[in-house]
Amino acid sequence: MIQGTSSDVGKSVICTALCRIFSNDGYRVAPFKSQNMALNSYITSDGGEIGRAQGVQAEAARIKATTDMNPILLKPKQDMVSEVVVHGKHYIDMDAKTYRNDFVEQVMPIVRESVERLQQSYDIIVLEGAGSPAEINLKKRDIANMRMAHLTDAAVILVADIDRGGVFASIVGTLALLDEEERKRVKGLLINKFRGMKELLDDGLTWVEEETGIPVLGVIPYIDVHIEAEDSLALSSLKLKKPKQGEFAVDVAMIRLPRISNFTDIDPFFEEPEVGVRIISKVEELGAPDLLIIPGTKNTMDDLVWLKERGFDTAIQKLHARGTKIFGICGGYQMLGEVLIDEDSIEGSGSTEDGLQLLPIQTIFTPNKKTVQVKGKITALELDVEGYEIHLGRTTLSNDAKPFLQLEDGRIDGAISQDGQVIGTYLHGIFHNRLYTRTLVNELRGKKNLQLLPSNVKSDLQMREEAYELLASHVREHIDMDKLYSILQQTGQ
Repeated sequence: MIQGTSSDVGKSVICTALCRIFSNDGYRVAPFKSQNMALNSYITSDGGEIGRAQGVQAEAARIKATTDMNPILLKPKQDMVSEVVVHGKHYIDMDAKTYRNDFVEQVMPIVRESVERLQQSYDIIVLEGAGSPAEINLKKRDIANMRMAHLTDAAVILVADIDRGGVFASIVGTLALLDEEERKRVKGLLINKFRGMKELLDDGLTWVEEETGIPVLGVIPYIDVHIEAEDSLALSSLKLKKPKQGEFAVDVAMIRLPRISNFTDIDPFFEEPEVGVRIISKVEELGAPDLLIIPGTKNTMDDLVWLKERGFDTAIQKLHARGTKIFGICGGYQMLGEVLIDEDSIEGSGSTEDGLQLLPIQTIFTPNKKTVQVKGKITALELDVEGYEIHLGRTTLSNDAKPFLQLEDGRIDGAISQDGQVIGTYLHGIFHNRLYTRTLVNELRGKKNLQLLPSNVKSDLQMREEAYELLASHVREHIDMDKLYSILQQTGQ
């Protein structure tokens, strides 16, 4: 089990690396996280919704993701209120106090059955913890850290992030706050995101091993590998491109909505040549981008009001008038329409809101949540694409509206404005169709009379596979795998 001294130390990425390493070494390996709180989710082949990290880890392990790998998913919806997803399906919206006091114990049998099914089918289970195991105020109701380690008899590897400073204090402090049985489960330490000369760290490594009696299994240098994040904390620490005047040929901006979800939709733009990506939360930061993306959100109505209160509605309309391409995904697509109706308080508002008036669509929020993997064709380009839907609400197009996609199941999806400058779709992952993203970038380059980029791009699957192999090779090089396998063998006896 991989646990961390805090959130965002790299637990998910380490788990991903180990899933690929164990798979490369010939083991049947599966990921597991009992309870996840994330707004970046993954849709399994049978339409279940799980944390994105476990979907990515399953890919790295070369297996199909199932809801057993993340049986409980919490998706923050409003302040102190989350949607509770159980085995991939919406279960209930619940406030944090009720969840912790009443619901946690109810779901433990579900969690136990899920991990037991995985144990019957795989040689190694790589469990991921949540946050820190040393949150004293949360420990009694924590089902994601030491309780799971005890339940599965897992060896715990504690990961600390040296990039944020205070790495030795975070390790020793975390261990000090564990009780004796919990501390005995910690069999190794990993120091992650290291930058610099390892020789300068050696004295500290010796000290922490002597102080704790636990071996340091490795010091993993920081690597800028393109593995999808799931936690919105990653938005604050992303190594974003910061365009200077004239530095990038194409300027892409995405609005950071308060309840932004599936923000990894924009990841492919970071890998496009000469494209600068900005994530903005103030209208003053908007500038004049070539492409503006309004992303998905867990609460469209609240975030639409937020946009209006900050003047984004007027600014977006002005950008459209001056020729900026505007693209809305999921909740962002709904916002681009004429009206959004939530009379039954599905989103909690119980109101009707005017949209941004840029697409001839209307959205009514309904209680039935759509979660499905989809394939289709961009009608204007005759280009095949795939992705996934996660949304509440039914959107209808006016008679003269142009749909964006023709889906394999016979439905249409999305809309395009008459001038072609505004596009909306429910399809998360639309930009992971790399040929479409390159086509879009070339359209923006063409407007500026820039030379077009080649259209022979690698598929997203190829790029993900390369990233998994690069990550696995990097972690294997800097971790003592002999010690790790020895720990696993001792745990299994």
